[in-house]
Amino acid sequence: MTEATGVAGLEVVSGIRFANVEECRARTEERLQQRRLRFASELFEPDSAVVLTGSWGRREVTSDSDDDYMVLFAGKRRRDARPTVSEAADILEAKAPGREAIFGKQVWLQDLLRKIGRDRDTNANLTRRMLLLLESVSVSGIDVHQAARRAVLEEYLRAHKDYRPPRFLLNDLVRYWRTIAVDFESKMRDRKGQGWGLRNAKLRLSRKALFAGGLLPVLECYRVPADAMLEHLDTALVAPPLDRIADAFMTHRAIDPAVRTIAAYDEFLGILNDPDKRRELDMLEIERSDSSQLFARVAELGEDFEAGLLALLFNDSDLQRWVRDYLIF
Repeated sequence: MTEATGVAGLEVVSGIRFANVEECRARTEERLQQRRLRFASELFEPDSAVVLTGSWGRREVTSDSDDDYMVLFAGKRRRDARPTVSEAADILEAKAPGREAIFGKQVWLQDLLRKIGRDRDTNANLTRRMLLLLESVSVSGIDVHQAARRAVLEEYLRAHKDYRPPRFLLNDLVRYWRTIAVDFESKMRDRKGQGWGLRNAKLRLSRKALFAGGLLPVLECYRVPADAMLEHLDTALVAPPLDRIADAFMTHRAIDPAVRTIAAYDEFLGILNDPDKRRELDMLEIERSDSSQLFARVAELGEDFEAGLLALLFNDSDLQRWVRDYLIF
């Protein structure tokens, strides 16, 4: 097996280049470095981190990506914690957060750790915890960010260290994926369909990549000794979700399905990176979707992406067992 891993490794073993993935990753890295330099000259509290999620965490920044961020604190809650949201926003030169107010907030690690499940675990808390695990990258407080992600994993694994795959984490991951799907419909009702086309496209591909990129490393815990699960998951989740997906395909020697799956996603990133096509999707209403050739193509890409993932999950005898035993009941 090649020394390269993830999408880069798949390019080597298949001879296929995923140019849009490469372009988005180069853009992400360049802009991350710019933002890290801005924060490097600031003196903020040592238990703080400014964490970017969404396309930043997936390393998929396009020409018009949103600035989804949170100001994370690992210490005790206090009123005067810095950076404030406005300070972080000014340094990031960030766009205003969405109306759901999930992002652009000060977030306390103790809430992410101690409020898992039941009424105390709000939609926002669940979302922030899962995005911290599954698609996040820091521009300040890198050590705080990494330690916080590991602490969340430890909390999930603490109760049942001998369960492989870890049920507590797996169940919350599935819960989050279903929450994404339910919230999509709720948000569209509140927004009266505004932005339906782009959000639907992301649900078919970006959000599915987020879920699969978490699900596959968790299921792969069946290969890992119980006392090594934390290191396995902590290491895996540093990589972008698309790399975790590509690695799973290569681990199970499913190169052709891997190429079809990643190629579909690669084309989707090209669409998002085209300002005219992105605008067309953003303006597309559900009533006009049947007449949109662009949306029809996005739907095809979503089907190809899903078909590849399903082939991996249900055609491999090892993975199929864990999917059957733990993803339904």
